[in-house]
Amino acid sequence: MASKKKAASEEVVTAYKGFKQDLTCRGYQFEIGGTYKHEGEVEACASGFHSCEYPLDVFGYYAPGESRFAIVKASGQLSRHDDDSKIASATLVVEAEISMPTMISRAIDWIMSKVDKSAEQTVVGETASNTGNRSAASNTGDYSAASNTGDYSAASNTGNQSAASNTGDRSAASNTGDYSAASNTGDYSAASNTGNQSAAEVSGKESVAASLGIEGRARASAGSAIVLCHRDNEGRLIHILASKVGENGVEPDTWYQLNAEGEFVEFDE
Repeated sequence: MASKKKAASEEVVTAYKGFKQDLTCRGYQFEIGGTYKHEGEVEACASGFHSCEYPLDVFGYYAPGESRFAIVKASGQLSRHDDDSKIASATLVVEAEISMPTMISRAIDWIMSKVDKSAEQTVVGETASNTGNRSAASNTGDYSAASNTGDYSAASNTGNQSAASNTGDRSAASNTGDYSAASNTGDYSAASNTGNQSAAEVSGKESVAASLGIEGRARASAGSAIVLCHRDNEGRLIHILASKVGENGVEPDTWYQLNAEGEFVEFDE
């Protein structure tokens, strides 16, 4: 069993927390903006409220394709875990829900804050990032992130429980691993997932969100489209259906799956 280290009680830590879609964590109900206090001893992985200082560590507990995430403040008695950046705290303030692009951006910022800037760096932890146009960011490991902010760019992940994000126009975000998320906020862009239980999301106009694995889901804004398929438990393709938002009952900014009858249904955990 990994050892735990107690931190100074007056420390206030900015961290990140994952939840199920209903904002529960291990059966405990949270709310955005809420403050929560634990009575008794605090020990990482045993008691207290848990979060992670490094955003991508959260993916190991809550997969990006099926979870919600928030930035939190952890304080009071603290206990850190040796295996990753998980921290248990006596007090937890759930400040705000954050999007997948923001999670990835915060992860890159966190790693860069740890980097020795006097040395040339070619690999930054488990993130790949580009800010220029016509660029590509790629990861093959699990629990990873690939991010682009330039136009005509691509972000790609092949590992499980990973995230690919683009904010530029005419760009693509792609994942092939399970329990992953692909997100685009630029116009004329695409977000694609082929892994199981993964999510694809676009918020720009004239864009497409496609999720093609088992129990995949997709969400798009007005002026864009979704593509979903339904597979049996062995992965055989049963149905595939595409629709523009505003047609076939598809509403904007709403998560959908394709059911066994080949119909779009709102995602319900």
